[in-house]
Amino acid sequence: MSKNPFQRIIDREIPAKIEHEDDRCIVIHDINPEAPVHLLIIPKNVIPRVGEATPSDEAVLGHLLLTAGVVAKKLQLARGFRLVINNGPDACESVPHLHVHLLAKRQLAWPPG
Repeated sequence: MSKNPFQRIIDREIPAKIEHEDDRCIVIHDINPEAPVHLLIIPKNVIPRVGEATPSDEAVLGHLLLTAGVVAKKLQLARGFRLVINNGPDACESVPHLHVHLLAKRQLAWPPG
C-alpha cells in the first residue's frame, strides 16, 4: 500500500514548511492557501476521515484542537481563526488522511462554502 502525501511529508519524503511538530501531529502551511494563514494540522497516525474515527482516536482528535490553539497563540491570531475538517468527496476532501485546516488573517464569510 502506498503512502498518502501527508505520510510522505511526515516521513520527510516530500518537503513542507513546518510550523509545529510533536509526537502526535505535524502542522504545515498549505501549498494552496485559501487565507493569508492556512495551516494543516495532521495526526501522525492515519485516520482516513473524521467519520471513520473510533473511540481509540479520541485523545489524538482532542490533541489536534489543542494544537490549533497553541499555534494560533504563537502566530498571534487573537482576532480569530476558523477550523475546518472535510469528510468525503462532497466536502472536497482531497487526501484520505484526517487533517484540520486552520484559516486566519482575513474576514471569513458565513455561512462557509
